[in-house]
Order: sequence, then C-alpha cells, then structure tokens
Amino acid sequence: MPKRDPDVTTPGPGDALVLVDVQNDFLPGGRLAVPGGDAVIPVLNRWIARFRAKGLPIFASRDWHPANHCSFVEQGGPWPPHCVMGTPGAEFTRDLDLPPEVPIISKAMRPEKEAFSDFEDTGFEHKLRELGVNRVFVGGLATDYCVRATVLDALREGFSVLLIEDGVRAVDVNPGDGGRALEEMRSAGARPVRNGR
Repeated sequence: MPKRDPDVTTPGPGDALVLVDVQNDFLPGGRLAVPGGDAVIPVLNRWIARFRAKGLPIFASRDWHPANHCSFVEQGGPWPPHCVMGTPGAEFTRDLDLPPEVPIISKAMRPEKEAFSDFEDTGFEHKLRELGVNRVFVGGLATDYCVRATVLDALREGFSVLLIEDGVRAVDVNPGDGGRALEEMRSAGARPVRNGR
C-alpha cells in the first residue's frame, strides 16, 4: 500500500479554509458578543498564513442581515439586532488577517428566513467543487450556531471536515451548548485539529 502523509492535518491540494462570521458584532463590545470570541483571531490568523503560503483557497462567511430580519427581537426572534448590512458591526474585525481577495459568503439576507449555515441558499458547495475542494478546515463563530450548521452541512454535501477546535467559541445560551455542538460535529465525522496540528 502507498504510504500516506502521516500528518493528514497539513493543508494541501484539495483543501480550503472556511472562516465563519468573525464579525465585530460577535466580538467583545458587539451587539451579540460571543464570550471569549476574540480568542479565535490569533488561531485563525495562523491558519490563514498557512493557506496563503501554499496558495490554497480561503473563504470568509458573514451574517448579512436586513434591518428587519426575523431573528431580531423586534420581529419576534431571539436575538438583538446584529450584523445588519452595511453597518460597522457587520464588518470583519480588522484584527483578522483577511486577504482582500478572499471570496465572501453572505448569508441570512432574506428578512423572513434564518440561515446559520454557509451552505444555505449561497451556492457555496458549487464554488468549492469548481475549485476541486474536497476537504474544508472550519473555524470561527459561534460553535453552537453557524459553525455547527456549516460543519454539518459540509459533511452532508460530502466534504471532509477538519474542525479547528481552538479557533471556535460558543454562545452557550444554555450552559453546555458549545460542548454538545462539538460532540455532535465529531460524531457526524468532523475531525478535530488544534494549534495548527
């Protein structure tokens, strides 16, 4: 049998990095801040550097809500208004070393529909397949919502997933939500990776 690369977590051809919703409103001081959300930034910056050095694709997703989105409390939803199109809160944090040419996946843009996953109504799976991607490295915010939904959809679409566990943080509306989401993603087939290894 041919020898496999012993470090299968090293990015290579067929891999893409997916950065989920590293936006100001989800960081400390934002409208829907994830506790410790800023801790993901240096971790993800290291992964960005690795993918850039190898010329591998990087994608960044964002919540891009209309002002009357159904998830907002004023419309009967559970969340304060956040990541409203064109507002500073919807921008990616400047601390993220995001190359300017990185394609952006915008989601949850329809007032009447919530969308946590990068794959929901975005055509993202087609973009990945056009580039020959068969494995994605996923990190960002928040573990128990958009990261979880994106990872599970990626697996359903047939992509292998490496979950950057030290590059995610949870909202934990209910205590333990983040831990349960991690376990669900692992059980579904996502492989955890930490500290760039």
